[in-house]
This record gives sequence, C-alpha cells and structure tokens, in this order.
Amino acid sequence: MKKIITYCILLLSFACFSQQKNTKKYSLRKYAHVKSFYKGMSKKATTLCLDNNIPPAALLAITGLESGWDSGYIGQITGNILSLGTRRGDTELPALRLPRALKTKKILFDSLEILKYSKKELKWENRPESLKKDYRPKSIAGTKYKLGYFKHNPTAKANAHVANIKDFVTVFIGRKSRIKAYRETRKKMDALVAKHGKSILLKEQTAIDFINGIGGKLNSYNYRKTWPKKVIYIIKNAGLTSLTKQLNKGVSFDKSWSN
Repeated sequence: MKKIITYCILLLSFACFSQQKNTKKYSLRKYAHVKSFYKGMSKKATTLCLDNNIPPAALLAITGLESGWDSGYIGQITGNILSLGTRRGDTELPALRLPRALKTKKILFDSLEILKYSKKELKWENRPESLKKDYRPKSIAGTKYKLGYFKHNPTAKANAHVANIKDFVTVFIGRKSRIKAYRETRKKMDALVAKHGKSILLKEQTAIDFINGIGGKLNSYNYRKTWPKKVIYIIKNAGLTSLTKQLNKGVSFDKSWSN
C-alpha cells in the first residue's frame, strides 16, 4: 500500500512540475480565462481550419485577440468572437440600453447579474447597433431578450463560436473574396497544402505567413501594422501551434494544454 501511495504522489508531483514548466514556456497559459476560452471550441476549430486549408493556430490567435478572450459584451451576447459583420439574411444585434457598473466601469448585460446591483451602483447607457451577426438561437437572435443566454449555456456558446469560425473560413475570408489580400493568402495556403500536405498548416511559420498575408496593410482584416505582431505574440505565448498539433493527433484539450 505504501508503494502505491508513493507512486501516486510521484505521479502527481510530476504532473504539477510539467504544468509549471509548460506555463513558463507559454506565458499565456497561466491565465484561467485563456484556457477556458480555448477549451470549448479548439478541437472543432482545428478540424474546420484544416478542412479549409487555414492554419488553426493563426485562427485561434485571432479569436483571442479580437474578443479579448471573450471579454467584450457584444461577443459575449452574440457569440461573435471574430467581430464579423452581417451579410444578406443574417441577424444583427440591435441597439441596446444597458447599465454600467460605476465601480468597475463594466457594461452589464445579464439580467440576473444586473439584479445584484442597487440603482445607485449603475449608470444606464444607450448602446448603438453593433452591426455584428448574432449567433444566438433564431428565436432570440436580433432581439433584446435573453442577452445572457450564452453565459448560462456553455455548450451552445461553444457551438456559436465554432459557427462564427466556420463563417470566417468559408465565407468571410473565402477564396473568391473581393479583398485581394484574402484571395492571395488563400491561394498561397492551397499551394502549400498541394505541395506538402495538410501537416504544413500545423507549422508555426505557416501560421505567421497567414497572419501577415491577411492583416497589417490597407484593405485587409486589420490595417494596423501592429495587428500581426499582436496575433503572432498570442500564437507563440499561448503555444497554439503545439496545441493544434496535439488536438489533431486526437489528444484531449486538457492534456494538450498541459503538454
């Protein structure tokens, strides 16, 4: 019995050591909200990206940057973590009147959370139309009702994130996009896959090339020159290349994150 207990202690110690070593290597992994954000949709997002010749590490990094790891109220309400606009037939989030907590300056949207505050602790403000696609269920999408739906339905939230990513890789940044930067970058990715196979999409340099292709210039996803640098920082410091490689091999998210 003592040998079994000693063995279990050694295993636990090794696991803790591995986790500490990994967070030192990938500094963003020490944050619980970063892990929570990626856990629900990374596996499906990786598959979606590989199926569409998009480097999954690049896409996951973009979602983290654009949503602040799901900290923005519009993304939390709509599930639109990539800030995609609406297209014909899409439903957008309407103008809203929401309170701001005076102490934290945080905008509140969940009615259950709002009830915890007194009138003196809140300042109500008019919020303009978001012009962003609303991924809530059809019965409430585009309405002012159940704004906290995804907060209380984590599975639906993860599915909305995946749907948002699918729109990005198949429509928004499609091969026939009117935006030259998108067309040329997709063409480059297709050529790499044709020559080297899908595994090339799991390499860090491919993800970096993709980011530099679609952003950091006029008429691109984000024209600011600092944008690619921020996304690449996330790729490296969240270990997203390593994560997507492991997920593609069938390793669980939790084990992939700690490896």
